[in-house]
Amino acid sequence: MTTQKPIKKIMIVGGGSAGWMAALIIAHSVKEKNIEVCVIESPTVGVIGVGEGSTPVLKKFFDNLGIQESEWMPECNATYKSGISFDGWSTKPGHERYFHPFVTMIDNLTLPVFINNVKARLNGEDVCALPDKFFLSSKLAESHLAPIAAHNFPFFTTYGYHFDAMLLGKFLHKKALQMGIRHISAHITDTRLDISGNIASVVIEGDDNLEADFFVDCSGFAALLIGKALKTPFVSYADHLLNDSAIAMPTEIGDAIPTQTVSTAMKYGWSWKIPLQNRYGNGYVYSSSFTTADQAEKELREKLGLLESDTQARHLKMKLGRVEKHWNKNCLAVGLSQGFLEPLEATALYLTQMTAAIFCLFLEKGDMSEQAQNVYNHEINHYFDGHRNYIIAHYKTNTRTDTDYWKANAANLHTIPDSLKHVFSTWMEGRDLGDEIRRQKIDTYYPVASWYALLAGMGVFPQVDKSASDTGQNKGEPLGDFIQRCALNFHDHRSFLSAQKMAT
Repeated sequence: MTTQKPIKKIMIVGGGSAGWMAALIIAHSVKEKNIEVCVIESPTVGVIGVGEGSTPVLKKFFDNLGIQESEWMPECNATYKSGISFDGWSTKPGHERYFHPFVTMIDNLTLPVFINNVKARLNGEDVCALPDKFFLSSKLAESHLAPIAAHNFPFFTTYGYHFDAMLLGKFLHKKALQMGIRHISAHITDTRLDISGNIASVVIEGDDNLEADFFVDCSGFAALLIGKALKTPFVSYADHLLNDSAIAMPTEIGDAIPTQTVSTAMKYGWSWKIPLQNRYGNGYVYSSSFTTADQAEKELREKLGLLESDTQARHLKMKLGRVEKHWNKNCLAVGLSQGFLEPLEATALYLTQMTAAIFCLFLEKGDMSEQAQNVYNHEINHYFDGHRNYIIAHYKTNTRTDTDYWKANAANLHTIPDSLKHVFSTWMEGRDLGDEIRRQKIDTYYPVASWYALLAGMGVFPQVDKSASDTGQNKGEPLGDFIQRCALNFHDHRSFLSAQKMAT
């Protein structure tokens, strides 16, 4: 049974981006209350630090804390992100590459045209249904334009970020100390429970006991509290998502800085290319069931032109899935300790942010009851499972046949979730996809436009005719000129970042 004793001290175990983000969100939430927030961080345990992309929700985190982009972005070599380009996932004519946009305010004018074209295409008409042609973000990414419009263009633009994860963790650490969050540098050796099974304290080297009323586990895959101490069951996603390994390598960047992540299909997974101010972050997410680490590294080096280079590669193992209870007794798991989805849709910081922010709604009300835990865990599990399903959809809809890996993903050897089955059947039968997305409450994290972009971008249409490609005509007025003229209100990405840096 969860204690209802008033919370006076919250201890966060682990630093990194997740630990310091959780600390800032919680401390900001309870700033009017007499609650101490403390972060204990081991000086000997490293941070994974390779996640370098975000969704647009990260902007809300900085906005809520009053942190300007001109302050944090230069310190983290950060760049803007207008969306993701998927290269080689589909082999269908006209859909071998597509851009998945972050939908902006101006796209309210063009989105209906896109959806109408998709519906017409589903009915067999030869019209353009590639998302690239309908969204301002696509044009910004294509032209290397920062998604911040001139003042006289009165439309809000939605965007995410690319950043150096190590530098972001250091920046958040600095801001946390400025906010008055206490930092303890010590290595945890044990965890002690009380007679009710709640966490009473953590033990650090020297056998000192550090007590708190509530604990937040940000200890990464080690899951020191939620896993090792509380034995919270883990729900694996390995049957649905085959990738369990990754390699990360940097390369140089030229004068032009793109505003998109590029995801390229490889033999046994996919590679990422993320532009930062000072370099590209590259990586290969793959399945160790289909290739070895050495073979995967060679394939990535060949792609990057680094076969003869001494550039070091970081090899990582991924444990895909989530805990059954993210909030268990007097412990909240945040970040890798609570679960992980492969980085295809840059969900890591999003889930960290939402996990902490939604918990704070209960904390602010002082509701630490078992019923509150159940409601909370149901909601966070819905987020994790929903994001998993969206990622599954990328693999299930691929049409590659060059390796057994891609064939296995398309065949989906394990039963796909019923939720996703309903989405696919609604799409293929030409029924209103928006109704189904809203019925399942999927739109709380992936809006209808995202599903249209994914399924249309991959060319998921019944009896696709070779002539029905991106060369088809729009139903309605041509949009190219309109989008081009809108793009005139935006500036070159590198120039914009340079001006931002000079302003600090």
